Amino acid sequence: MASLLVHITTGPDDPTRAVLGFLVAKTAAEEGHEVSMFLAGDAVQLMRDSVLDNLVGLGTGNLREHYDVIVAHNVGLYLSGMSCVARGVTDQDLENKPLKKAMPDVLIQLTVDADNVLTY
Repeated sequence: MASLLVHITTGPDDPTRAVLGFLVAKTAAEEGHEVSMFLAGDAVQLMRDSVLDNLVGLGTGNLREHYDVIVAHNVGLYLSGMSCVARGVTDQDLENKPLKKAMPDVLIQLTVDADNVLTY
């Protein structure tokens, strides 16, 4: 099996593309691949409960459903700490979620360690 990094920078303003990244990560995890996700830029807003519960992409499904499967498969979820600050995503927004805030060096290391990187 391969190791994949799914890097998402698209936020709630483009639900189809944003949810597609989660659908691909979920599918890869279900197939047994080692998957990590790094959300940066506007994508950090996807982790707010109101967005998780309501965002649906055209033909790509429901964000919450994909997220729940990703969590169940222990996918490594990283959020850009700088993007969170810039967009007002607080620790309270991320409460009870298995996420790690990270800096660009973590993204670089995840990229180097992955067999393939998919960007949405």
